Amino acid sequence: MSYFEFSFMSTGGATLAIAATGQTLVILTGGFDLSAGAVISLVNVLLATNMPDTPMGIFLWSLAGIGIGMAIGAFNGLFIAFFRLQPIVVTLSTMFITQGLTLLVLDKPGGMVPAGLSEALVYDAIPNVLPMPVVVLGILIMLWLWLKNTRFGISVYAIGSDMDAARAQGIRVRWVQFMVYVLAGGCYGFAGVFISAQTGAGDPLVGNSMLLQVFGAVVVGGTVLGGGRGGAVGSIVGAYILMIVVNILLVLNVSAYYSTVTEGCILILAVMAGALGRNAPAARGLRRFFARLKARHAGMLPGQSNRPPQRLVLPGIGGGRVAGALPSFKVRHAEVIRYALPAYVCFVLVVLMTQFVTGNALFHGGYYNSLLVLSSFLLVLALGQGTVILTGGLDLSVPWTIALCGILLAGIVNGQNGPLIYALPLVLAIGCVIGLMNGFGITMLGISPIVMTLAMNGILQGVALLYSQGTPAGFSAPLMRWFMTSKEELVTPVVIFILLFVVAAVVLHKRTPFGRRVYALGNGERVSALSGINVNRTTMLVYMLSGFCSALVGCMLTGFSGQASLGMGDDYLLPSIAVVVVGGTLISGGRGSYVGMVGGVLLLTALQTLLAGTMLPYATRIIIFGLVVLAAVVTLREREG
Repeated sequence: MSYFEFSFMSTGGATLAIAATGQTLVILTGGFDLSAGAVISLVNVLLATNMPDTPMGIFLWSLAGIGIGMAIGAFNGLFIAFFRLQPIVVTLSTMFITQGLTLLVLDKPGGMVPAGLSEALVYDAIPNVLPMPVVVLGILIMLWLWLKNTRFGISVYAIGSDMDAARAQGIRVRWVQFMVYVLAGGCYGFAGVFISAQTGAGDPLVGNSMLLQVFGAVVVGGTVLGGGRGGAVGSIVGAYILMIVVNILLVLNVSAYYSTVTEGCILILAVMAGALGRNAPAARGLRRFFARLKARHAGMLPGQSNRPPQRLVLPGIGGGRVAGALPSFKVRHAEVIRYALPAYVCFVLVVLMTQFVTGNALFHGGYYNSLLVLSSFLLVLALGQGTVILTGGLDLSVPWTIALCGILLAGIVNGQNGPLIYALPLVLAIGCVIGLMNGFGITMLGISPIVMTLAMNGILQGVALLYSQGTPAGFSAPLMRWFMTSKEELVTPVVIFILLFVVAAVVLHKRTPFGRRVYALGNGERVSALSGINVNRTTMLVYMLSGFCSALVGCMLTGFSGQASLGMGDDYLLPSIAVVVVGGTLISGGRGSYVGMVGGVLLLTALQTLLAGTMLPYATRIIIFGLVVLAAVVTLREREG
């Protein structure tokens, strides 16, 4: 360990350590912030394209970078603290809005950051004795030690431990939450300034890969997901642990494609290790799992009794019979009409606007055929992601489940119809296995759905890179190509399939015991368990359904484009959530319908088609999508309360 290695390592982990400090503040209050990487990218490209090469210009733009991060944090805090929206959907929407702004500033790597910024932040504070990043982190640690002992810092821990108790003690919970997101945004902005000094150039994707690393650093550093325990010092140490592990792999000549797999596994293991206490969810989950194995080995089931099984009847959720005359259609479907109808009304308005702009929408059969073909991907994803959301969860592993399954299918069939007979079922089964692993981690190990699916997404990315060696091979089977794009008939074959799929999905949600259990689980996990529902099994089936739907979309996309590509699922994460929320489903679960999700899909697809016709850049469309999701959530806020 020479001074060069010490200086190199301190510089390499500083950006992650600074960002992890901001994320720690958010997690200590029980929240999540998915916009961290996007803020880093935005600040980076702004500095690379605007920072002048003068001492005052460097100083002012560095402050501006921190201020931009704080402004985005204030945007998050406003909706989370004062509008009482879910942190996940707000910060996810902010992430995509910020990514769109980043691409508007700089759509490809370029620009230049003045050398003076590197001299101020990256070079030695004392030549050959003390690197400047160590000084920066030392100042950050001192600020944290001061902050955690102030009234504000104590309030942060109090809110994370028990928000209601903190409010009862006179803590201004909303303002503390708001300021936490502002300070976290400032940390992300400073991380963007630091990485600009480190790289000397701009890259609109520089922060995208850091989201998984940030959560990994926080968890490895001992901060408990859910809030109330941990600290920034541990997160800084965790950031350097992650960096050292990756560097060790590189020194051992292990492929760089293993890095995301390693980071995802470390995140899962760290969550498990941090939850080994007897009352922790992971420990309880493991004890229940081994208790079931022991009971089944003895020929009985845990909780077995002599009572006959009772059929759960939920009158308002599709199956319960009420004595007397059958209510009218309007009464029986009042909730669906109330929350799903706005999406269909807006869809009609968008179609009319498209007719006005293009003149070939309202009475043009080709428009509706194309609309349904483009909608088919989201209609399938809406069933999986929507079912997960109805239980109160979220599946962030959708992007790379799509990509991996598409790459596998194209590689196996390689342009031939013959292998399709076994390749398609195999790939769909792999999607189910991915969902099963998500469900197992969430139910048996007690890992948060956000963390488990985010880690799984990183693992799947690494697996896809390893399998394809960075360049996916193979082509779609001609039969899949015909299924997705044929125009010889009146309608494309996939349109007929998707209509049958929609009918089956509606029946699954409203007319099956599984669908009733999903709604019950979203309204209360504890109540569902006391009502006789096997919560763990239902949750696993829900995530398996999401994995199956993602795998099916991967196969469909491969057939649509003729081949698979890395990152082919990245554009479907926010829309898969957006169509569910816009269709009237609560992001916290328990209320919604697939009928409403169909309306959300049609609305957003029609809107996307209209925007594409106006030649708006892709970045602008991302921003509009994020704003539409936020608007839908805000509209439903009072109804949720």
